[in-house]
Amino acid sequence: MKRVFFLLAVLGLAVAFAQVRTLDQIKRSGEIRIGTEGAFPPFNYFDEKNQLTGFEIDLGNAIAQKLGLKPVWITQAFDSLLIQLNQGRFDFVIASHGITEERAKAVDFTNPHYCTGGIIVSKKGGPKTAKELQGKVVGVQIGTTYMEAAQKIPGIKQVRTYQKDPDALQDLLSGRLDAWITDRFVAKEAIKERKLENTLQLGELVFQERVAMAVAKGNKSVLQALNQALADLMKDGTYAQISKKWFGEDVRCK
Repeated sequence: MKRVFFLLAVLGLAVAFAQVRTLDQIKRSGEIRIGTEGAFPPFNYFDEKNQLTGFEIDLGNAIAQKLGLKPVWITQAFDSLLIQLNQGRFDFVIASHGITEERAKAVDFTNPHYCTGGIIVSKKGGPKTAKELQGKVVGVQIGTTYMEAAQKIPGIKQVRTYQKDPDALQDLLSGRLDAWITDRFVAKEAIKERKLENTLQLGELVFQERVAMAVAKGNKSVLQALNQALADLMKDGTYAQISKKWFGEDVRCK
């Protein structure tokens, strides 16, 4: 589901000075460092007790368990995660990164851990289709594939960017936006959590995407281990259990 735009030149510089750990080095330490955002419910976020939780947190913990390692979670702003991954800050990142050609030039992606799409959210009676966004002000999270998609829709009056999705939602509710484009699961969760069923509506998907974990470019041992662990979790029923807990359905790519 997410997200795009970062400076490849900066990432290339980061790779040159990276202290990226191999799987053997990680195993010797007994811990695997996992990067995420912590502000993207229901995938990764802090709950009312300030505990990091969400679908990707449960999945990341299950992957660490499969590998026999202790997960150490590190949260950072979304638009810095892939840069810091290539600097060796994390061993892998799981933060709803949509697979894009641009990102794949800088990092290596695992097999997708879910499929989703960007959806239009508006107040009742507001725009529901891309065509109806003509002349409208649309909010998106900065650095995301949603931002890229919104910028390609013809006729939009303005695309406003936000550091976090909840900020865009707040501006939608207060009337400063005509629509908000975000992940379809994020939108459904926000409406349910805030009891906004009578206020907001879901429109059409403006695009579909595959979402994956990321490892530093060329870190094949970690990439292979993550792919195997994910496949094992999908085979033994653990993935389906986690998915149904958070979404009531199996969200793996069909």
